[in-house]
Amino acid sequence: MSTVPTYEYKVVTFRESLVGDALDSGKLEKLLNKHAEDGWALKAITSADVKGRIGPGAVEGLLITFERPRG
Repeated sequence: MSTVPTYEYKVVTFRESLVGDALDSGKLEKLLNKHAEDGWALKAITSADVKGRIGPGAVEGLLITFERPRG
């Protein structure tokens, strides 16, 4: 009897600054590699307005979704 694999997911918000600086590809690469070391695989990257550090406004950023087998 085969077992259906189950997965767990993690969503990480990635943004640079409050003033719309370009996203730093080096920082993004470090973030991806850090999660890969813990067994997370990149599932999706979505551009989105994410909450800024100060105030109610949002800044352009990324929502990064990771996946790994549960257990």
